[in-house]
Amino acid sequence: MSLSFAEADATSTDLFVIGPEMLPAWRDSQSIEVRFWLDRIGFAGAIGQAALVPASDGELAVVGYGTARDRARGRFHLATAATSLPRGTYEIKGDLSVEELSEAALGWLLASYRFSRFKPGGNGDGARLKAPRGVDAARLLTIAESEVLTRDLINTPPNHMGPGELETAACNLAESFGASHYVTKGDDLRKGFPLIHAVGRASPRAPRLIDLRWGQTGPKVVLVGKGVCFDTGGLNLKPGSSMGLMKKDMGGAATVLGLARSIMALGLPVQLRVLIPAVDNSVAGNAFRPQDVLRSRKGLTVEINNTDAEGRLVLADALSLAAEENPDLLISMATLTGAARVALGPDIAPFFTDDAAMADALQHSGARVADPVWRLPFHDPYEAMVEPAIADLDNAPKGGMAGAITAALFLRRFAEGAASYTHFDIYGWQPSAAPARPVGGVGQGARAVLDALPRVLGL
Repeated sequence: MSLSFAEADATSTDLFVIGPEMLPAWRDSQSIEVRFWLDRIGFAGAIGQAALVPASDGELAVVGYGTARDRARGRFHLATAATSLPRGTYEIKGDLSVEELSEAALGWLLASYRFSRFKPGGNGDGARLKAPRGVDAARLLTIAESEVLTRDLINTPPNHMGPGELETAACNLAESFGASHYVTKGDDLRKGFPLIHAVGRASPRAPRLIDLRWGQTGPKVVLVGKGVCFDTGGLNLKPGSSMGLMKKDMGGAATVLGLARSIMALGLPVQLRVLIPAVDNSVAGNAFRPQDVLRSRKGLTVEINNTDAEGRLVLADALSLAAEENPDLLISMATLTGAARVALGPDIAPFFTDDAAMADALQHSGARVADPVWRLPFHDPYEAMVEPAIADLDNAPKGGMAGAITAALFLRRFAEGAASYTHFDIYGWQPSAAPARPVGGVGQGARAVLDALPRVLGL
């Protein structure tokens, strides 16, 4: 399949999107031959059920496809048609809103995704879809292409996606949209970004801070993405079962790069900055240790009580840099805590913000664009949990409770200066195949943010 819509004038088969509640009226509107066929195959409009009605010459006359009009049973239901229908071109028919058509069309595009770098293959052009009437086809294509970038970065094995390769991907993206880029690397991090240096110094693949800028006018928007390309846990070494998915620990960086691509491609009138601390958390004689006390860029000291809580450390220095310019909007994205997964599972991206307008916009946009997000609290009484006895902050509070909240509170200390700060604790991985989302890397929260930005910033 190709990531594109079929030509508007292409010969196509009508694809009726039918839910059980819509079936009687649709069935009654068909010819007697079609009604006979629908009854014969027992078409009930169940999710994923297809009615392929043949014409007298053996070609498809019409297709009915079962789906649901609400998301109580998931999203992107029509995406399964993209991989199951016969090769050909289809045009959606039915009484659907523009939002429903947009979700259906985006899901169809994303259903064609395959990570084929090391195992080429696929099913050719397969079933193609005409852009539904009324949808913004160019915008949907941009969003789909940006999601492909995110997925490809996450899915790339760690021996092919280290800090250097992540830098190359980010700088290539910047150059393709005329953005500037600057990278601080290796020992040059010692003075200005000591936490990034401390986390990454044990790896032969040098740590770095990637800094992209695009846009000359409009509100200042900074995106910060955790770029831990592989996380062994450091000296607090992860067990093998926990290390198996650590190539996805740069999922925050991959997601903000996909989001940045959409912002630039759509030409949003903002001053965009993207900051990615890119490191490996490795084991060597010079690795940082439990009980070390490190001084951050901001000057706050951090007691290390677990070297496997490294993501918040590299983000802290990047957030401090971002906040120094007093941006209108500062957003961080990171595969940060297992606590967030325990609370909300792999499919929902929790976010934290003190900005009520931002929270409302994200909840509304997430529901509108089928990108589920959920607000968790910056619960101030838990601040004491991140304050150890001998330093300003603790990177791994004891007790095992409220892990996602305490991590977010830790990060908020370094975002002071931004007019609005929001943190996403994403998973970045699809553990089992779902419509439009094969097993593997996946973006979370980016579409919700993209949709919310005009409302939040008054664009």
